Amino acid sequence: MFEKALKFSLDRIKENIAEFKDCFLSAESSGYMYQKNSECIDWTEGFWTGMLWLAYELTGDSEMKTTAEGLDKILQKRIYDRLGTDTHDLGFLYSLSNVAEYKVTGDADAKKAAIEAAELLILRFHEKGQFIQAWGSLEDRDNYRLIIDCLMNLPLLFWATEETGDSKYADIAKKHFYTALNCVIRDDYTTHHTFYFDPETGDKVKGVTRQGYSNDSCWARGQAWAVYGIPLAYRYLRDESLLDLYNHITDCFFERLPSDNVPYWDMVFTDGDEPRDTSAAAIAVCGILEMNKYFPNEEYVDRAMKMMTALENSYLAERNSNGILTDAMYSKPDGSKPECNVWGDYFFLEAIMRINNPNWKIYW
Repeated sequence: MFEKALKFSLDRIKENIAEFKDCFLSAESSGYMYQKNSECIDWTEGFWTGMLWLAYELTGDSEMKTTAEGLDKILQKRIYDRLGTDTHDLGFLYSLSNVAEYKVTGDADAKKAAIEAAELLILRFHEKGQFIQAWGSLEDRDNYRLIIDCLMNLPLLFWATEETGDSKYADIAKKHFYTALNCVIRDDYTTHHTFYFDPETGDKVKGVTRQGYSNDSCWARGQAWAVYGIPLAYRYLRDESLLDLYNHITDCFFERLPSDNVPYWDMVFTDGDEPRDTSAAAIAVCGILEMNKYFPNEEYVDRAMKMMTALENSYLAERNSNGILTDAMYSKPDGSKPECNVWGDYFFLEAIMRINNPNWKIYW
């Protein structure tokens, strides 16, 4: 299924190797063209390696594999040199690079680096509040908060426990997961982007947005992180009480989709000419397909296929671009415009992989 989108994505990745063989893609494109990211200090580098590993598994093309291996070594150096590691996004960075490499090839150095990333990630856990701090110095009171995106960083910790037998990683992941569910999900099953705690007591303070329309709105990508993050946690925890919550959050996502099944950048908008966020659609599809493995839901899968059809038919970056999906939105409050986003491209290809290879061994 989605043969056009699959071929287009694989061809685009192959074309990009010439320019991005020894460096990463920028987080977002500029005029629909990705720029070189040679510093490797952002939160997004793993999405390029993740695309390469997916492409290798889909094609067997050795150039995809060797390119991914070379970039994974750059990320290995990053973790050991502690470059840009004061972040919870070590899961995004290393699940889709070194964990992926280890799962595909069994490489011992990749496994070692990914476990080192898990070690650094658990250092960001605050006992007061029971959460993993998102960004910045652990001493900075203004950063005493979690963000909904971190649901996607927790699989690195669950994986580390599986590989090492040491429960400390999964214990912290579990604590953060349930704290997040108790904070970022509102009574109507929309979500906060970020949530603050009192540094002195650990008490809950307030939920605010960083990239959404307002503190009371529902940032589309944040809602999608919940649609995917809960199934990933269920994969490890097997807590069946999560199903009801997942269903409500996913229903909420669907209820706020416009007629063409591609969300606006914030779900406070359901029609009009506000920008979309195709990356949120791709993320949500992956989550729906993951949960469907445990709790089959034909209605949800049908809605996911409609989102994928819309992306394939209307949002491929076929002209004057080196990306895959158009109309992704990084951060509109910061002035972002519709562009390609490297995570949107990754999750779109992951969704295609899941659809065509239901038994694919996921990197998360």
